[in-house]
Amino acid sequence: MNVIRADVLGMCFGVRDALKVVDNLDKPSDVTIHGQIVHNEQVLFQLEAQGFAMARETDRRKLPETPFVLITAHGVSDRERNRLQAAGKRLIDTTCPLVTRVHQAAQRLHADGFFVLVIGSRRHVEVQGIIEDLDRFVVIESVDEVATYPVPRLGIVSQTTATLHQVKCIVEAVESKNPEAEIHSIDTVCQPTKEHQRALERLLQRTEAVVVVGGRNSNNTRELVNLCRARGKPVHHITSADELDPDWVLGYETIGLTAGTSTLDATINAVHQALLDLPQPARSR
Repeated sequence: MNVIRADVLGMCFGVRDALKVVDNLDKPSDVTIHGQIVHNEQVLFQLEAQGFAMARETDRRKLPETPFVLITAHGVSDRERNRLQAAGKRLIDTTCPLVTRVHQAAQRLHADGFFVLVIGSRRHVEVQGIIEDLDRFVVIESVDEVATYPVPRLGIVSQTTATLHQVKCIVEAVESKNPEAEIHSIDTVCQPTKEHQRALERLLQRTEAVVVVGGRNSNNTRELVNLCRARGKPVHHITSADELDPDWVLGYETIGLTAGTSTLDATINAVHQALLDLPQPARSR
């Protein structure tokens, strides 16, 4: 079996920087991580073992008991920051700067009188953080949700991990259904996400099937899986080498390997080795 890695895969700088901050904290028992610092089950297990408290992403209104609160790479709204600080909590901020850029873009559009359209997953914590500071907005997950909006000015931003194709199609649909509106679209898909998606596109041309490694709750990982499916390529989404299904993999001579932006290097290497360790030759389908 030939295993080909995507030329861009795994952790982005925002995730690496966030984990470096965590690694340098002296007293984990004094810190509550405000949600999941990254959407990666293995990382979260390690942090819990080190003694960090973690607030569930669906239940962050409850004030943490610890004196320090760590804001995750996905960020929070200014309203949430103010709430935590008003309660006397000291914040450790690991928000990815590219997420901060989306917040700033959305708030700037809002201040300039635009009705803000946010492309992304409405339940994702990054999107929740963006919209909590807006009074006039709509979250759009798919082209089917695009409507005619009774406002003269529309501003568009997107979740950092949205796909380029998704954003393009939704923006075109907004323009088509709102021909009289002034529309200002700001590209806020982050560069690492773009690079991962473009690298996967190149990989798909060289492989029969793809193994995607990343958290079940990771939006950018899911989008890599969705991209494979959209291109008609068999895809196997796993979080670790333990989940690798030999029966699925065997039969392909050339397997592609990629990983989401919160996947540990060690996890990717373990999956790669597990693929190489499978019995040879592969069965024909």
